[in-house]
Amino acid sequence: MDKFVTHTGVVMPLDRENVDTDAILPKQFLKSIARTGFGLNAFDEWRYLDRGEPGNDHSRRPRNPEFVLNRPRYQAASILLARKNFGCGSSREHAPWALQQCGFRALIAPSFADIFYNNCLKNGLLPVVLPEDQIDYLFKETYASDGFKLTVDLQAQVISKFDDHSEYRFELAAFPKYCMLNGYDDIGLTLGYADKIRQFEALRLAEQPWLNNRISG
Repeated sequence: MDKFVTHTGVVMPLDRENVDTDAILPKQFLKSIARTGFGLNAFDEWRYLDRGEPGNDHSRRPRNPEFVLNRPRYQAASILLARKNFGCGSSREHAPWALQQCGFRALIAPSFADIFYNNCLKNGLLPVVLPEDQIDYLFKETYASDGFKLTVDLQAQVISKFDDHSEYRFELAAFPKYCMLNGYDDIGLTLGYADKIRQFEALRLAEQPWLNNRISG
């Protein structure tokens, strides 16, 4: 996965509580496990006026002009500002895939559903938890300023405003922070020990050669 060190981006406000994973990516799109092509289906039922299905020509679908993602001022947004319990519902990993492929690099909310939170971290999408009073203030700032931006510094664990550089500190456990800074998903982390794994396998076969036997017929 891509490394996350520092990111500056336009903020999109999604002013709803308890946004579940079926709202983030409806269930009909879970048929694919390709991990690609989900970006245009993020928030599909809110984003479009018709029902989406896999394989739709999105250029022909009527969009909901009232939904925040369709507003011109948020077209370049890469930071999603949300309310409490974001990502609740089923544990589908497709939800963070869709958000990431929609262009988001970081999510900021007062709280996240646990499984969704961990799925985000494993896919390079940074979920940041801030107190509700700070979230309220950031919503006001986002609405008041066209193109409102924040900078998320994972190394320092700080979010700063693009205009006056006021800071908001956030917590993240050491291990997921290490993985995100280095761009390691579970497979990438394992491959970092490839030499040691090969050495172990060679030693094991030398000491227990019968493990290399093959059963024929």
